[in-house]
Order: sequence, then C-alpha cells, then structure tokens
Amino acid sequence: MERCRIVFSGSGGQGVITASIILAEAAVLYESMTAVQSQYYGPEARGGATRSDVIISYTQINYPKVIQPNVLVCLTQQAYNKFYPIIRPGGLLITDSRFVKIEKKVDARHKELPMYRTVMDQIGKPIVFNICMLGAVTMLADLVKPESIMKVLETRIPSGFLEMNSRALALGFKLAEEYKS
Repeated sequence: MERCRIVFSGSGGQGVITASIILAEAAVLYESMTAVQSQYYGPEARGGATRSDVIISYTQINYPKVIQPNVLVCLTQQAYNKFYPIIRPGGLLITDSRFVKIEKKVDARHKELPMYRTVMDQIGKPIVFNICMLGAVTMLADLVKPESIMKVLETRIPSGFLEMNSRALALGFKLAEEYKS
C-alpha cells in the first residue's frame, strides 16, 4: 500500500497516542517512509476520548489529519460510536471484544480481537494493552515489519519493562495470525 491512513481511538490512559507515535517512528526510522502523527484529547485528564491519526506513505504527505481511514482502531464503545462512520469503504476496523460491542454494520473488514483479555491472562498488567494492540494492527494491516516496531520499543521503553512490552507485542502478532482469515 503506497499510503495508509490510520485512526487509533480509545480513552485517555490506554496508550493510544504512545502506540501511534511508535508506529510512526518505526515507519520513518526503519522503513524509509514518511509519516505524520497528530493527536486529539477530550477535556478530561484520564478516561476522556482520545484519538490519534497516523499517515504512513512512500510519498510526501501534505495534510496531517485523517478524514477517511484505511484502518480504524476503536478500544472503547465511546470511540466506536463516534468514529465508525468515518472508515473508508473496504477498510479495516479493529476493536477489542471486551470494550466494544458492534451495533452498526460498516463496509469494512472487521476484526474483533480479545486483546485486553489476552494481555490480562498472559501478562497480568493492563499497561501493555496498547502494545498488544499495536502488534495486532501492524500485522493485520501489514504496515511495517515487526522488527521495526521492536527497534523503536528498545529505544523508548525503560529496560526493566522491555521484556513485558516485547511479550505484549508478540501476543498482538499472534492474535493477528489467529484472526487474519
């Protein structure tokens, strides 16, 4: 894909913005692509609506906001209710099965993944939910190489937390493989 427009949405504290920054950095630093990332917060400090747009391209990007994403990630019901209408027809909609119940049919490939439950069952710490999600998105949308995401994690995550984040990323990759078809 020459250009991919992604919207990550959820609530404050879920790591949506961190995941989007990691993806954009992986594309720019290790894949020789161009990327822009922008973010929007609700008025609340924690728990408010959060949205982060990422555009990844092999060509120049002239406008940083995503109008119709190829990939839409919704980690809360509020985010889903607000953003599902904007997905590009034929795009990829990724939701977490614990937090989002699908209410409207959209013209998109929908992947409802048990990301939060898997992280809690396998790792036991919700802080890496976003990294599991990033792994799943990366694989399902074929955005960047898994090793590019890992290289960014190695530079951004304190060494004491790297192993846990690496495990969460691998769980996301595994979920994507299980739910790919």
